[in-house]
Amino acid sequence: MTAELRELREARGERRAGRKLGFTNKRLWPEFGIDAPIWGDIFDTTVTETGDPWKFAAAKAAEPKIEPEIALGLGMIPEPGMDAAALLGCVDWVAHGIEIVQSIYPGWRFRPEDTVVAGALHGAYFLGPRRHLSDANRSDWLNSLSRFSLTLSCDGDEIGGGQAEDVLGGPLLALSHLVELLARDPNNPPLLPGEFVTTGSITLAYDISAGQVWKTSLEGVDLPPLEIEII
Repeated sequence: MTAELRELREARGERRAGRKLGFTNKRLWPEFGIDAPIWGDIFDTTVTETGDPWKFAAAKAAEPKIEPEIALGLGMIPEPGMDAAALLGCVDWVAHGIEIVQSIYPGWRFRPEDTVVAGALHGAYFLGPRRHLSDANRSDWLNSLSRFSLTLSCDGDEIGGGQAEDVLGGPLLALSHLVELLARDPNNPPLLPGEFVTTGSITLAYDISAGQVWKTSLEGVDLPPLEIEII
């Protein structure tokens, strides 16, 4: 079904920008009846990189929720069996992002296979400043991507938080999971240079509504905080 959805969207002029992982944070599994991560395509029509602050219209999504994440931009093709250091060698840039997820199923009640039909629940992605990697700083990134923490607040009140390890042990291990899945998938292409991968929510997913202002802050990694206004 993912391949069919991709063909339909590309036929109307959309371009795949990358892939998204969902439910990499096991703390989300009991709430949604999930026992494994999911993935789907992300298209250029749902990605925004500039905003001061960003704005998102809640009415554009079905029962929208917010998820703060880490995105990895690929410069080389990652291969199955690579360790974290080798995978980082395939990464050209790192960014902090905010995904708006949605559910066409009322009350967010669905079977795992239903998420495929719903495009892995993707609604929109807001991509923060890209931090480009070099041979000189790659070892620092390898360390920080496994140890950072994040705090999420709404209208000045802290709502939740999480750590790198909450995402399948870290964003690079989440990337490894996707690489292994695609290696066994005859219907969908492997990851390619130029794509980016969103590695899943560091916190729980929280409902959003018009009038709110959400902010993130990170410690232990060279990525700036993000802010998004819900209108």
